[in-house]
This record gives sequence, C-alpha cells and structure tokens, in this order.
Amino acid sequence: MSSDTAEQSLDALVVGAGFGGIYQLKKTRDQGLRTKLIDIANDVGGTWYWNRYPGAMSDTESYLYRYSWDLEDLRTYPWDRHYIYQPEVYGYLRHVTERHDLRKDMIFKTAMESADWDDNAARWVVRTSTGVTFRARYLITALGLLSKQNFPDVAGINTFGGEKYHTGAWPEGVTLEGKRVGVIGNGSTGVQVITEIAKDVQHLVCFQRNPQYSVPSGQGPVTPGYRQKINENYPQIWKEAVDESLFAFGFKEVSRSTFSVGEEERKRVYEKAWNKGGGFRFMFETFGDISTDEAANNAASDFIKAKIRETVKDPEKARKLMPTQLYARRPLCDSGYYEQFNRDNVDVVSLHETPIERITPEGILTSDGKEHKLDILIFATGFDAVDGNYTRLAIKGRNGESLKEHWDPSGPTTYLGVSVPNFPNMFMILGPNGPFCNLPPAIETHVDFISDIVEATESRRNASTKQFVHGQNGVNGSTPRPPVIEATRQAEEGWTDLCDKLSAGSLFRKTDSWIFGSNVPGKKQSVLFYFGGISAYRKQLREVAAEGWKGYTIT
Repeated sequence: MSSDTAEQSLDALVVGAGFGGIYQLKKTRDQGLRTKLIDIANDVGGTWYWNRYPGAMSDTESYLYRYSWDLEDLRTYPWDRHYIYQPEVYGYLRHVTERHDLRKDMIFKTAMESADWDDNAARWVVRTSTGVTFRARYLITALGLLSKQNFPDVAGINTFGGEKYHTGAWPEGVTLEGKRVGVIGNGSTGVQVITEIAKDVQHLVCFQRNPQYSVPSGQGPVTPGYRQKINENYPQIWKEAVDESLFAFGFKEVSRSTFSVGEEERKRVYEKAWNKGGGFRFMFETFGDISTDEAANNAASDFIKAKIRETVKDPEKARKLMPTQLYARRPLCDSGYYEQFNRDNVDVVSLHETPIERITPEGILTSDGKEHKLDILIFATGFDAVDGNYTRLAIKGRNGESLKEHWDPSGPTTYLGVSVPNFPNMFMILGPNGPFCNLPPAIETHVDFISDIVEATESRRNASTKQFVHGQNGVNGSTPRPPVIEATRQAEEGWTDLCDKLSAGSLFRKTDSWIFGSNVPGKKQSVLFYFGGISAYRKQLREVAAEGWKGYTIT
C-alpha cells in the first residue's frame, strides 16, 4: 500500500455496514463531513450478510423492517410476503447503498483492530487489519447487537470429523440434503433452521436445553390491496409504530389485564392472536401483563403448551418440547416449527435429561451413553450479545482505559445506549441499554440523535474557527482545538439506574436469556436494554437535545 493511503485523516469514521452503518454514513456525509465506512465483510449487510443460514427470516413484518426516511422507496421497493428472508433483507440494503451512491465511501475486507483516543489532537486513531490508520474526529460504531458468535464450552468440540457451522457465519454452498444433521440450540435461529431443513435432511437431531414458546408467524403472500393500503398510510404507520408505540412492531400494545376478562374470552383473544401470527403481537397485543405478572404469564403459556400437545403427535417428543420456564424471553414466531417433529426423520434430545458428555469424531455423546452419529453439526447457539463485539476489541478512551475495563465492575453501561464517559466523540449505534424493540426504528433513532449531536458539536467548531480567523482565538498562531463532546459519569450512572428500575418488574429478568447476558457462561449478568419502550425513549432523547444536550459536556 502506498504511503499516501497508509494514514487517512477524516472527520468521521463509521465501523459496520449493516442497517446502522449505512444510514449513519449517509447522514454524516450529507452533513458535509469527510466520512468513510469500514467493514470486515465483503459487502454491506451487517448481521444479514453473515447470517445466511437456511430459513433466516425477520420476525418483523416486511413493511416495518426497513428505513422510514425515503417515502418514495418505501412505496416502490418490492416485497410480497408478510416477513422477509435473509436474501431479501440483504438485497434491500444493497439497493439502498446503490440508490444513495454510498459505496464510494465504503471500504470492505477491513477490520478495526484498535481504536485509541488522542487527547492532544482530539482525534481517534483507528488501526485496521489492512495496515491503514484512520485519524478521525468522530468514531461511530455500528457493530450490531448480534454479531459476536457464541460457541458452547463442550469437550471435544474440535475433534468432530464432519462439517461444523455456526449460524452466525454461514458459508455459501453448504449441502444438507440427505445428511445426518445435529442442531444445538433452539432460540429464534434454531427454530428457523429446524423448520427449514427438516424436510431435506436424512435425519435431524435437535439438542435443546430450554424448550421455547413459539407461536405462528403468519407468514404468507400479501395481496395487492394489502400493499396499496400500506403505501397509502405509511406516514401514519410510522407515527403509530414508533412515536406512539412500545416496541414498533406495527400494532397497538394493550393495557388490559389478563384476568379482567373471563376464561372463555381469554382463550378467544389468544386464539385470534395465534391465528393472526407474530411473537410480539401474541405477547403484547393480547394482554398487557403477560411480561410482568406470573399468573398472567402462566395463563398465556398454558395456552401455548396446549397448542404444542395438539400439534406434536408423538407424546414423548411433545413432552421434551414442553417449555419449563416462564414465557419471558424474546417472543418467537415460526412458520411450522412444531409440525416438523411429526416427521419420522426428526428427533429431539433434552439436554436437561441427557446432557452432552462430549463431541466425538463421529457425532455427539450424551450422558445416557448414546452416540448420535452425524455428518453435519450446526451451532445455533446465539451470540455474546450487545457488548460482545466491543469487549473483544481494543477500544481505549481517555487515559488508555479500555471499554472492557470500564465495564468490568458492573457490566456494560452507557448514557442513552449511545455514549460512554471518558470515550469522547465516540458514539455507539445500538450500544448497551438502548431500547428493546424492533431494530430498524431503534437504529434510525440512534443515527438521527448521533447526527444531531455531531451537528451541534460542529457548530461549536465552526464558531471557534470563525473567532480564530477574526483574531479572537488561538494562542501563538495555533489553530483552535476542535470541540470534544462526551457523556458525564453522572449521566451514565443515572441512565444505568433507570434501565435497572424499568426492568425490575419484568419477568424477562427471571429467565436465563441473552437479553440479560445469561446465555454466555461466565458473563456477568446485567441489564442490557432500556425497557421503557421506543416512544418513551425517543421522548428522552428529545428532552436531552432541548435542554442543551443534558448529560453531555462540550469542551
């Protein structure tokens, strides 16, 4: 590489080319800032570039799993099913990139290896895997919530002689037809994989630790009339789905309590939601206390358990698939998951009853002495979510403190899910303690807020430069130091406390879910999301801006 490109000076560097990075690049570039985006992948897509596993699908309806800011594109870009699969999401993000001519400022096959804050120059020094160093006034990370793959700590994992894949890094050209396949994990990804591949493989063994509650997705084609209605009402849809919503999934969450109606009416409400489809819809459009009241939660879970018994014909398989914990993880939906266990070639192993002893060259040995012979082993074991992509990197702020060191005492903390004290001019899209909701609207909310706060900081810089030019600033002919903005420690502590209090009454805290970091052995369990809803979250951000960026200092 030539010396003139070995170090580049920028106004802003964006890391990550998923939903967040693509929009952030557009916004920052539109502000007139010299901006580049880097990503380790070969193309845009982020999570949707890597997660190409069979059946990968959004659990948000198609009309909401996209950007809201281009109304013409919302109305003209094609989608013909209620939910979109990975190739369609990937194609959409490529389309947006080309539509807004963003690719010219994107650099692929380039990983951020370290980022250090240079306090004297008021810049981030970012070193990359290609040898290029970027010196940027702003560092904006769009690393994704679900990116750092989590592998289970199982003896013999490296001895397996067949093919081995993690769903979060699925390669092209994998052939499953006619193979003996084992799937470890049954979260959203595992449910999707199992549903998709069961019909094709010779034999499928599903290794499950905690059986899940899953409801139908309602997947299917949309009619021209449905699409026309969405197109005509897009502005109102986004208003209701984001500014007036808890979770931005396209429906109005209800407040009525489970036991405010009789048993017959409850079953009618559950049945209607079951037939309509949607995991969040079933949990939050039926009754408002399913996630906070154990008795209400038990009533809903009993309904789903009855559906499992009704669907799965083999009573032993049904028993193993029966959830034992509260219905209080991220609500799942599927397009025929339980039905797959009626196939003779599909089996389920309860890891509570017969844990994995070790992985062998030929398959998986469970504690009952049975060796399950496999050709392919699929790890649908999720991610070290939210903070995992940050703690694995050497990101060092003021005084050389790393993010990992900053978070070690109590788990990941931020102000607003965006900023961390002692990490000036650095902003995170979907950082820890951001809103728990449909991700594209959360991403847009973060990008818009970050762009506004950068613009406010830049206005200080421009004013300072103007003063310097007119002889009102500068010392001994030196140029003025660019403004630096960062969150205060008090603001971070206040936000962390608020997120803790908002989640205190949630049953989600009583299950071992990735939402609180309990899916990764040894990881400190902590609050990772703001549970007040996207509407309340956006209101908080507006108040921060209206009060002169409350919780930040600009120096």
